[in-house]
Amino acid sequence: MVWQMKKNICLWISLFCVVCVQLFVPPVQAEDAGDEPKELYAQSAVLMDADSGRILFGKEDRKVRPMASTTKIMTCIITLEQMEEGQVVQVSDYAVCQPKVRLGVRGKEEYYIEDLLYSLMLESHNDSAVVIAEGIAGSVEAFAGLMNEKAGEIGCEDTYFITPNGLDAEDDKGVHSTTAADLARIMRYCIAESPKKEDFLKITRTKDYSFTNVKGDRKFSCRNHNAFLDMMEGALTGKTGFTADAGYCYVGALKDGERTFIVALLGCGWPNNKGYKWKDTRKLMEYGLGQYAYRDVWKKFRQEEIPVRGGIDKGNSFKKDGFAVAELKDDTRELKMLLGKDEEVEVQVRMQKELQAPVKKGQKVGSVSYLLEGELLCSFDVVAMETVKKRDMAWCFREALGQICL
Repeated sequence: MVWQMKKNICLWISLFCVVCVQLFVPPVQAEDAGDEPKELYAQSAVLMDADSGRILFGKEDRKVRPMASTTKIMTCIITLEQMEEGQVVQVSDYAVCQPKVRLGVRGKEEYYIEDLLYSLMLESHNDSAVVIAEGIAGSVEAFAGLMNEKAGEIGCEDTYFITPNGLDAEDDKGVHSTTAADLARIMRYCIAESPKKEDFLKITRTKDYSFTNVKGDRKFSCRNHNAFLDMMEGALTGKTGFTADAGYCYVGALKDGERTFIVALLGCGWPNNKGYKWKDTRKLMEYGLGQYAYRDVWKKFRQEEIPVRGGIDKGNSFKKDGFAVAELKDDTRELKMLLGKDEEVEVQVRMQKELQAPVKKGQKVGSVSYLLEGELLCSFDVVAMETVKKRDMAWCFREALGQICL
């Protein structure tokens, strides 16, 4: 009997504790699909809209860091743009002594540069990168000059190349490095802007590739190590990297309908955390897919009349001043932008309050700008639809003479 009473008391105490927990302990909230990605492993990360180049998410995205073999996307695109069809290159002693990972080229051997690009991008061979660089520019130093020049052309502000393979390096000008923002920008150039973008995608999407040296007495096989290609539907391309200074790095792209996202990661773990980059990539890509969609933000511009001081009114030549009818120079009627669910575009119209005659047809008289959080996305000119002549002495004389003749 006593035992039964103790049992009942224990049950009541347990029930009381459960009720208290439900009443006073707040429930754990699941992460909302629209929330920005949290707890990324990467020291620097970027999610970019490949169409506009807009950074949709950034974590220390402008912090300069080593980028390891993600360097090779720049090596590849420059080579594709500058190589000649069927170009052959001879292996130097310097190329032979490159550290692992290596294809295993031998001095004085000859290779087709196109074959070496598969070695470069699928297996990330460091000796192939040097052979390619010397074949295109004559030396690694000269090729690095081409890399830095291209980086400047496409808007990279914090990138400095020393090697074509991404091995840790430093000279009197700085460290071989980039930022997550610049790395995403380079990938955007490779897949969306370069005249050789299709060739770049063809190489980096190839699963397996076999080739020989020019002589044909040595055969090589390459396998693509970009696990992202099989990880998510729409995976487009990518390049991994690792060095002691850089840690694990990755840059990749995914296409879903009309949307294309780029993810760039720097310092995404060190051994034994090789899988961190895939977790971060998936998290960022899923955030982009769930949060961003294209919307038509076009606003119809109504024609406006602007007073023209000293101008001739087309309808009534006796009026003191004329006016100019203004319209958009390019009336596209559609303007699609990739926007987050809570993002709204501001349309800003700026017009000149008055003009001074003469006014020429097509003359700019204002602008219509589209802004997001104060940042200019695009702008359209507003122009005069027709010429408005100046009322000067010569015009007055001709007008008076015409009235006399009548």
